[in-house]
Amino acid sequence: MEKFISLCKQFIKSEVFKYLFFGVLTTLVYMVVRLLIFEVIPNGTVSVVIANITAVLFAFFTNDRFVFNQASAGWFGRLIKFTLARLSTLALDLVMAYLLVDTFPGIIGQFLTSTPVAQYTAEIKESVNGIETLMSQILIMAVNYLISKLFVFKDKK
Repeated sequence: MEKFISLCKQFIKSEVFKYLFFGVLTTLVYMVVRLLIFEVIPNGTVSVVIANITAVLFAFFTNDRFVFNQASAGWFGRLIKFTLARLSTLALDLVMAYLLVDTFPGIIGQFLTSTPVAQYTAEIKESVNGIETLMSQILIMAVNYLISKLFVFKDKK
């Protein structure tokens, strides 16, 4: 039992665990902002852009400080690299939102209702948006870790 507890403590202190923990928090920030914006402006693309800006700032500061334990010096350069890297995953997110929410909501909607796409209610559209948001964030979290680890955060304390 002591060995198990020791392994758990080691895992909790690991970079991968910290990345997953803050990644989940970043995803929650993203999803809450995106869903709230979608309530005000029911457009998948607009909600993706605003949610991404918020999540990228949150993710940079948590990754820089808590996950990859970066030195204070050079943070602005890392922010620029991080932001540029996240623009590539923003493009992926935008394409997925445009295709699966705005253009072809029936791809996901077919699993929610037998109603024709032209008759989708706001509630069905919100559900499609929510499901696509979750799908895209799982894919994006994995891609972002690889980019961060390999290209952005190299200045350990």
